[in-house]
Amino acid sequence: MNLERLSAALGPAEVINGAPTEITALAYDARTVTPGALFFCVAGRSTDGHAFAGEAAARGAAALVVERPLPLPLPQLRVADARAAMPRAAGLFFAAPSHELTVAAVTGTNGKTTTAFLLHAILEASGRRSGLLTNIARRVGGASRPTGLNTPEAIDLQRLLREMVEAGDRACVLEASSEAQVQGRLEGTSFAVLVFTNLSQDHLNFHGTMEAYFAAKAALFAQAEQAVVNVGGPFGARLAASLPAAVCFDADSGALAGIELRLRGRFNRENAIGAVLAARALGVDEDAIRTGIESVSEVPGRFEAIDEGQGFVVLVDYAHTPEALERILAEARRLGEGRLTVVFGAGGDRDQAKRPQMGRVVTALADRTILTSDNPRGEDPAAIAAQVASGAGDLELVLDRRAAIERALEDAGPGDVVVIAGRGAEPEQEFAGVRLPFDDREVAREALRRVVAGR
Repeated sequence: MNLERLSAALGPAEVINGAPTEITALAYDARTVTPGALFFCVAGRSTDGHAFAGEAAARGAAALVVERPLPLPLPQLRVADARAAMPRAAGLFFAAPSHELTVAAVTGTNGKTTTAFLLHAILEASGRRSGLLTNIARRVGGASRPTGLNTPEAIDLQRLLREMVEAGDRACVLEASSEAQVQGRLEGTSFAVLVFTNLSQDHLNFHGTMEAYFAAKAALFAQAEQAVVNVGGPFGARLAASLPAAVCFDADSGALAGIELRLRGRFNRENAIGAVLAARALGVDEDAIRTGIESVSEVPGRFEAIDEGQGFVVLVDYAHTPEALERILAEARRLGEGRLTVVFGAGGDRDQAKRPQMGRVVTALADRTILTSDNPRGEDPAAIAAQVASGAGDLELVLDRRAAIERALEDAGPGDVVVIAGRGAEPEQEFAGVRLPFDDREVAREALRRVVAGR
């Protein structure tokens, strides 16, 4: 595709060093640049893409999208916002692939991944081979891909959707995050149906206020042909009031009549209802809906049971907000007659205001609380833990997450329940930019084998 055609899609753009140029790829990360690529110099939170334009040129970039002129002998398109230009260029370059797929999206604070897995299973059962884009799984043409952001950057998203079309997929189920909406990653993507699961405090480090967070979620519905909304909470009720044609539900809906839900927990009932109603909105028949729902016995890292014959219940869950923790601990309490022990922490470089609330919820509901490190990222693990502890009751502090998990499991007895919360199926733990292999599920399995062998 020629640069002149792409430049027309970007809106007002000043052309610098203009020359007839053929563009063969789009990139925003200099490390992924291939010869002939158009490189977008995007200013991020901690890095500025303009600083990597030289590397992009050395790797063969044919042209640049910039916010300020650079002293490089390449054609440059100067725009006000390079990030905002990405979805427009990607939509044109990849020929609007969402118009050739049935795209079903899920948004909300909690439950997005589980709802997406269930809806994907339903579509597969109906004979519509479907792509999947979540933070724990990506599938294109029936094959797994490396994961990344739950909602990919605009260029990656449109490329993946185009690859799905070319691989024979007829549909795609994806997680639509509020941050992605604000950053324009989903611009130009059409949703055949969009499910709203719930909204509770999270991501305020990005959005600032709950109202801004809600507004970002609500804005996504302008891109949806059909809406399915959980009205079991105040934000869902507000959203539904603005969408007269929305299909509404709560946990007491009868949508699952005749269907055996294998996932445990009232919250998973809500997730399943959202998936069922979305499938019905897409015209999926009832047999496929039932088969799809009943085929899912667990979702990785979502209330996932870890069993090595230990005689007590061990669950790994992604819960990392006060509301999600409250929900899973209420359900976990029902699974055993003994003590409820919780191992958890809070992620770094994320919403700090929720940390004391998380501590309060866990210590109020658990018999034993072990506070540990989650993904500290760029923060001091001890400082994060201190913020969590500031709102908590009695707890034990074991910053080494492996040691914390091992202690909880070694001390558990018959009838107890141990919940390892916060990270779910994440395969790595991040410390100051360094990612180390660490999967809560595997660490728990290793510890449980030792516990069982020693008893």
